Amino acid sequence: MKIKFVTLMTTAWALGSLASASAQTKAASTASATATVTAAPTSAPKIEFETNVYNFGKVSAGELVRHDFIFTNTGKATLEITAVRPGCGCTTAGEWDKRVEPGKTGVIPLQFNSANFGGIVTKSATVTCNDPGQSNVVLQISGTVWKPIEVTPTMATFNVASDSQTNETRVVRIVNNLEEPLTLSDLQCSNRSFQVELKTVQPGKEFALHVTAVPPFTTPTVYAPITLKTSSAKMPTINVSAYVTVQQAVMVTPQQINLPQGPLASAMSPSILIRTSGTNTLKLSDAAVNVAGAEVRVQETQPGRMFNLTVNFPAGFHLKPEEKAEVTVKSDHPQFPLIAVPVFQTQPAAAAAALRTFPPPPAAAAQSGSSPLRVVSPQPTPPGTPQK
Repeated sequence: MKIKFVTLMTTAWALGSLASASAQTKAASTASATATVTAAPTSAPKIEFETNVYNFGKVSAGELVRHDFIFTNTGKATLEITAVRPGCGCTTAGEWDKRVEPGKTGVIPLQFNSANFGGIVTKSATVTCNDPGQSNVVLQISGTVWKPIEVTPTMATFNVASDSQTNETRVVRIVNNLEEPLTLSDLQCSNRSFQVELKTVQPGKEFALHVTAVPPFTTPTVYAPITLKTSSAKMPTINVSAYVTVQQAVMVTPQQINLPQGPLASAMSPSILIRTSGTNTLKLSDAAVNVAGAEVRVQETQPGRMFNLTVNFPAGFHLKPEEKAEVTVKSDHPQFPLIAVPVFQTQPAAAAAALRTFPPPPAAAAQSGSSPLRVVSPQPTPPGTPQK
């Protein structure tokens, strides 16, 4: 009995030793694998800037602000700077270091032109590189641009309807930031489409320039420079501009409907937008399309101001080469009693060649003696508009 007990104890001890040795071997193997993964070298480049933001403090308007952004390649491969894109035209990038070896530093110079700015300003530039962790880095230049005389805004803008006869006024605020009092004189504006008047808000310190647009306007845009003389040698002249954009009282978009070659494989429902910018509301009636199978539906999306005409063309719709199609709708506007939008369909090559002998199709027009309706397009940039 005693011999059996000793044998069992010996066997148990041997098994335990084997299990312990196996566990230790497995743990050592795992630790070795983990250490191998951690110690694996990284072969990619890495960009690190000393700082991404530069604050230039306070400068006078017109001064150039320059700063060199310094970076280091802390990676294991060559760092390549492929592009530096400033956010606007007032900020430019100089010649930068395009290839930087591991452990070395490089420079990206940026310059900001403060000429057209005032107050707190922040400008940026995006750096593109081959760092897989951050391929795009944003650099910022910020600070305060000080002007001896602050003019806000520098342009008085007006958007008026062609049938409007109401005078509109914009106010330009002029503030003296100098210690000595300011005197303004010799207010000039040569365009009779504008009336200008200078009022004193706080003697020697603050002024209000009132600019009024005076109809009628005979061109789609009207522009005028306005000048003032000051008693300060730091800013002897103040330049302001006035700009009027005359909008058609009734506008139609698009001016014509273009369909693909017929017969149509499936139904189509193009839309026509009609809106008014005039002083009076608009009413539409008797919408129609003069070809068989087509239908038109009017929806008033903004009461008295905006309408949507949906024109339904069924599958199989086909216009003959000599057929003239148009969508018409009556309006209560005295200048545009009838609005007409022509419909065109692409013709086969032979038919198109035959049609070249005919006059080109007319543009969309408000008929019955009214003037043509223009396509709504982006407004032109007024002369002298500051860059953003």
